[in-house]
Amino acid sequence: MLKFSFRNRIAFYYIISTALLITIVFLVIYQMVSLSVYNHINDDIQNEVEKHLQEIEIDHNNTYLIQVDEWREREHNTVDVNPVFVQFFDSNNELIDKSPNLKKLNLKLYPEDRKNEFIDTYLNKKPIRQIQVPLYDNQKVIGHLVVAMSLDDAIMVLSNLRNILFISLPIILISLFLIARFIVGRSIKPIKTIIETSKQISRENLSSRIDLPQNKDELFVLSKTINDLLDRIENAVEREKQFTSDASHELRTPLAIIKGTLEVLVRKPRNQSEYEEKINYSIKEVDRLNQLVDELLLLARFENQKQNTKKEPVFLNALILDVLARFSQKINDKNIKIENSFADDYTIDSDNYLVSIIISNLVSNAIKYSNSNGKISITLSKENNQIICKIQDNGIGISSEELNKIGNRFYRSQSVLQTNTKGTGLGLSIVKRLTDLLNIDFQINSKLNVETIVELRFN
Repeated sequence: MLKFSFRNRIAFYYIISTALLITIVFLVIYQMVSLSVYNHINDDIQNEVEKHLQEIEIDHNNTYLIQVDEWREREHNTVDVNPVFVQFFDSNNELIDKSPNLKKLNLKLYPEDRKNEFIDTYLNKKPIRQIQVPLYDNQKVIGHLVVAMSLDDAIMVLSNLRNILFISLPIILISLFLIARFIVGRSIKPIKTIIETSKQISRENLSSRIDLPQNKDELFVLSKTINDLLDRIENAVEREKQFTSDASHELRTPLAIIKGTLEVLVRKPRNQSEYEEKINYSIKEVDRLNQLVDELLLLARFENQKQNTKKEPVFLNALILDVLARFSQKINDKNIKIENSFADDYTIDSDNYLVSIIISNLVSNAIKYSNSNGKISITLSKENNQIICKIQDNGIGISSEELNKIGNRFYRSQSVLQTNTKGTGLGLSIVKRLTDLLNIDFQINSKLNVETIVELRFN
């Protein structure tokens, strides 16, 4: 099939379906007119038959002679626009009389089984329709009446109608094609706008949007869907740019510290304690760098993941105690008091590994940003078919203005920056991403220099 444009293709399919419909309509019209014309001829022939049957007299004395004198006289004085041809035959199928308009021609007499039947035949090579009616006397056939009428007018009418339909069909289809092409062209005008706008969009220019059509039809939905897609793409690209920028900055910082420390060491000989101090400092920065890389890989791993999470029993009590055991050294270093309140053993169906990452990040933050000799409270409870895990500390807290930003990657609040506490700013981003993935309700409330309360609701 030829490669049509979208506009021509719609117009072409429209014309194909319209052509089929018009053809069917024309055939129905032709058949109805044909049936009407031939029915009219049949009625005229039948009327002539009935009229002539009333005019026939039978002479029993002369071997069933059919008297047609009155008929002959009337035929001589009558002018028919569409002449009727009439013939009378006796019982031996011999011609008795015929209408003057037949002149030297004769109508054909068919076998008895064709009686009272309309027959299409020819007279002097002209099409006619005739009927032969048997004449009875006491249930004995004594002759036949044959009446015929010309079909020239009927054939001419049907031929003219057929020609008109044949000529009008392509004219109508061509006209409809041009009209349909024009209308479709106006209807799909927004598509051209979509194409032109799409050509202007690139990675450096994602701000262009398609103007929405006034009519809220399929093109409106298409345009809006593309605009929404562009919004998502622009946001994703911006996040990628920001992530790349922040990640390069965060990775560069510990590398610069390590490089500077090692450069100081090689400038001149040092004693044992100085070497150990600088090396231990570098090791801490390497650990920080390693943690940052792990967190970045974790975020990248679950950035677009919508499934592939395990469903297994997660024993929250034991999981929290294991997390606290891993952080016991840091807890002791800051002399933090841990208060556990587990009213019962709580179990959920979720991904044990991911839930442990969530709890670890929250407990790590609570320890990191708690003051020395502070207190951390961890409780588990059940409410409205939900298991609630609440982690509360009385550390530096977060201002209400910054609470909406803590889920952003690498974001660190002003209160944290003022304390010079080391961190990557990825912990809560990971928590937010994983809680969304596992369908866990995550809420955080905080008051600056008072407390921070993190709440997880497991469905």
